[in-house]
Amino acid sequence: MKRDWSLWAGLAVLIFLLPLFVKSPYYFSVLIFIAIYGMIVLGLTMLMGYAGQISLGHAAFFGLGAYFSSILTLYLHLNPWLAMAAGLVGTIVIAFLLGIPTLKLHGHYLAMATLGLGIVLQIIFKEEVKLTGGPTGLTGIPYLKAFGISFSNDRAYYLLCWIFMLVLLGLSINLVHSRTGRALRAISQNQVAAGTLGISVNWLKLMVFALSAGYASIAGSLYAHYLAFVNPSPFGFMVSVKLVAMVVIGGSASLWGALLGTALLVSLPEFLTRLQDYEMVIYGAILILVMVFAPRGLTGIAAKIFDLLRGRTRGENAQAA
Repeated sequence: MKRDWSLWAGLAVLIFLLPLFVKSPYYFSVLIFIAIYGMIVLGLTMLMGYAGQISLGHAAFFGLGAYFSSILTLYLHLNPWLAMAAGLVGTIVIAFLLGIPTLKLHGHYLAMATLGLGIVLQIIFKEEVKLTGGPTGLTGIPYLKAFGISFSNDRAYYLLCWIFMLVLLGLSINLVHSRTGRALRAISQNQVAAGTLGISVNWLKLMVFALSAGYASIAGSLYAHYLAFVNPSPFGFMVSVKLVAMVVIGGSASLWGALLGTALLVSLPEFLTRLQDYEMVIYGAILILVMVFAPRGLTGIAAKIFDLLRGRTRGENAQAA
């Protein structure tokens, strides 16, 4: 746990120092999307990597957060921060209610059920034209403001998104190292054995499912208020697949893997602009290579490199002695 908090502090320092060296709004926008998608992947990592539950519909919860904020601010003229909070509560309640029957399933059946939930919600986003704007979406979503500061430029919004990211990462670190986190790991290994030890399996699965949906809702609200526009396309099935790929490539049993996987897959298209037609092929190839040669993801590769370097240093010290 000390190592995680040391890494957290190092990340916080990097986040606040980076604006001194980065000047381009374009790079800030990429970093903003890494933070936004990183929040979703962080919650999905706790669900998949720590609780062992598969979800192929988390993009829909991302969309719920975005549409809640958009609708409440545009139609009811609610303060954007209150709209975000209402969206968070609403998404958690919906996820909780949907999770009661869904999380009774296991394995591929659970994956198919969450896929179905995601498809249903995206259809609602498309068909409820009077409320969601349909395929054309909603425009004119107000920017976030606080203490007289308008987060309407990329530099300010970068800091805001990464502050949210750091808070959620800190909450996640506390959770996975707590008694609840150990119970979740037990559930991922063997649900029956975990139940015999007195662990409330169904309740914990439901809790982490709703929590991960809440993370996605916050990300969705930040997404909507950043672009000042939402439509259904960013909340479809393929986005859910990309989110799962980020978890697996980063390392499903590591919170830091969530950040690494997100950073790789969000920034990769920026370097492959000429290969946009083959984007999913490239994602698939990377996913296959990681699963075959590095089952623990990028964090597993980093751990191996660290162990090799530490072993070499110890060997050199022993020779010197």
